[in-house]
Amino acid sequence: MKKLHLVSLGCTKNLVDSEVMLGKLNDYKITDDESEADVIIVNTCGFIESAKQESLQTVLNLHDRRKEDSLLVMSGCLSERYKEELQKELSEVDIFTGVGDYDKIDELIEKKQSKFTPKSYLIEDENRVITGSNYHTYIKLSEGCNQQCSFCAIPSFKGKLNSRDLNLVAHEVKNLVKKGFYDFSFISQDSSSYLRDKGIKDGLVKLIEEIEKIDGVKSARILYLYPSTLSDEVIEKIISSKTFHNYFEMPIQHISDNMLKVMRRGSGSETIKHQLNLMKTAPNAFFRTSVIVGHPKETKQDFEEIKNFINEFGFDRVSIFEYSDEEGTHSFNIEDKVDKETIKQRVKELEVIVEKNLQTSLKKDLGKVIDIVIDGESSEGEFFLGAKKLIWAEDIDGEILINEKEIEDELEVGKIYKAKVTDVVGSNLLATVVG
Repeated sequence: MKKLHLVSLGCTKNLVDSEVMLGKLNDYKITDDESEADVIIVNTCGFIESAKQESLQTVLNLHDRRKEDSLLVMSGCLSERYKEELQKELSEVDIFTGVGDYDKIDELIEKKQSKFTPKSYLIEDENRVITGSNYHTYIKLSEGCNQQCSFCAIPSFKGKLNSRDLNLVAHEVKNLVKKGFYDFSFISQDSSSYLRDKGIKDGLVKLIEEIEKIDGVKSARILYLYPSTLSDEVIEKIISSKTFHNYFEMPIQHISDNMLKVMRRGSGSETIKHQLNLMKTAPNAFFRTSVIVGHPKETKQDFEEIKNFINEFGFDRVSIFEYSDEEGTHSFNIEDKVDKETIKQRVKELEVIVEKNLQTSLKKDLGKVIDIVIDGESSEGEFFLGAKKLIWAEDIDGEILINEKEIEDELEVGKIYKAKVTDVVGSNLLATVVG
């Protein structure tokens, strides 16, 4: 049997596309050793400069370690975004493909053919090979994006919003439930806009209603809510749902009205604050956001505004991004840049606040009994089992270290338990399984 080595870089949307490719190549045996693989695929990310460099370096490193006569395939966003340049300059790669042909990967490999379909691939009823979990998976709602954020190049190579049919989404979830999956994260570039391209304003309301009908879905959350397309009705629907957690992941990027306008975010600070305050009415709400530091025209006053807001609101998790100057974006042509040294200093200041908020968030659970799911051996080694709080998103919100149990049964990976939180260790919780 031929062997396949696949590396998926970037976001969870990329991971879903990688899983589609694994499903199309199910006659290959997966190997972690690239030196013995007959086919090596790198599903690249082209979002910001650091991601582009990581993608290129990964391709070159794998080329150096691959065996003779193997095929090296470069797919995904970076390959799509710079297809002409990469095909001319990257002779190490045998097959190039972008974001439109994940479902044709078996044919491209068989023919040793590069191909770029001009439209992003929209998952239908594919036999994805779910990786990394036996209970959780991501469900993609759409491709492309209608937002015009000044810093983002994604619409230029992924195209306009193209929502999946709700029946197809529900059908995929039903099939995955039959395979034992019960925890679902619904994702897209702008989830709040789901079905807007089909003339439906609050598609997420319809999504929640449809998923709630499916027996076996025990846990769900929606990622990437955008302020400019998010309605109060959707927030209230999430809060009233018995299936969807009060998990609110909304990338605000900034809170200064000056910067929100420069960034072309489509909504002002009052809208964002209103939405967040409405979310705060939900019991046990969890908040995740992301901010960009050092966007062109960001003044010291603008930065102080976002710094103070992050400090006061108390997000549970915050991802900080240094501004990256990307060709093809509106902000690339703005002359009033913030120097790199200032950006790094601002990031450091924000990191102190984010870490403080993280510790406050973790300490809220001290002494409480919470729902957790066992993931396997912990990142700290064999002396602990690793788990996540059921409400948390996979991989990004932290790890719970399980060091004791008060039940006789052996703990099973993928099973939900009650656990009492006994301590905070660094950025992890320490807990004892009690039921």
